[in-house]
Amino acid sequence: MDQLLSGQLLFAALVTGSFYAIVALGLNLIYGTLRLLNVAHGDLVMIGAYTAFWLLSLVGLPPVFALPVAAGLCGAFGWLVYRGLLRKLLSNPQLAQRVEANSLILFYGLSVILQNAAALAFTASARGYRYLDEVHHLGAVAMTGNRLLLLGVAVGLCLAFWLFLRFHLFGWGLRAIIERREAARVVGVNVDRVQAITVCAGFAIAGLAGVLVSMTEQITPFMGFPFTITAFVVIILGGLGNVTAGIAAGLILGFVETYGMALTSASFRSVLIYGLFVGALLLRPQGLFGKAVRGA
Repeated sequence: MDQLLSGQLLFAALVTGSFYAIVALGLNLIYGTLRLLNVAHGDLVMIGAYTAFWLLSLVGLPPVFALPVAAGLCGAFGWLVYRGLLRKLLSNPQLAQRVEANSLILFYGLSVILQNAAALAFTASARGYRYLDEVHHLGAVAMTGNRLLLLGVAVGLCLAFWLFLRFHLFGWGLRAIIERREAARVVGVNVDRVQAITVCAGFAIAGLAGVLVSMTEQITPFMGFPFTITAFVVIILGGLGNVTAGIAAGLILGFVETYGMALTSASFRSVLIYGLFVGALLLRPQGLFGKAVRGA
């Protein structure tokens, strides 16, 4: 019982939950705005992780400075995907319905390409580096610098995005498209512009998350799939398309996983995650925080 009430466990739950929240944030943005299931999302996390690794290895650039580089690189890739692949398809109502129905296959193909291209370029060997791994103490709580940085960036990003959705004009347009795309178009929202920026932002957030996770664990070309699955669990818990609820759901999943493993063992991690997922589908199929957003 003393362990469950310890600040050490609370810190671990906050770090895990905050990371899950930002990983799911980019995926939820794209689904909420375009109604596309991006199963290549975890592979963008992988790209961000390798960006940090190679910048440190080749030019000595600290990973904290790799955050904007990875975000910019993945954001630019998102722009290419949207302009070169999605824009034309989504502009045609008939094709748009087919793309939405088959987005799982579309992005699965992109995932396979990214994974194998990374394996070909970097080999499949696990890689890692040490950065901000010194231990700091706050009372009885031991915290490494890289986990403090992860927590700070994740909380700052989630808070900034929440404020952006609530108080910025573009955020209002984004919320309008998530809720009613055609109605937003009627009142003058530039749907194409919002969709393009949303795809870039979703990809950029995934790249940024990859830099953060590379500071705390080894990376491989095939590391992305577990992050994709976890992100899907988070956004379904929060309600598909409900971006702010997805942030809260990420924190909840982090707490359930951390405290659940403390009560059982690390081998029960998957049981806890998918048990919560199945339980939520049975008891709250619309998500933990209300009704799921329906497409326009």
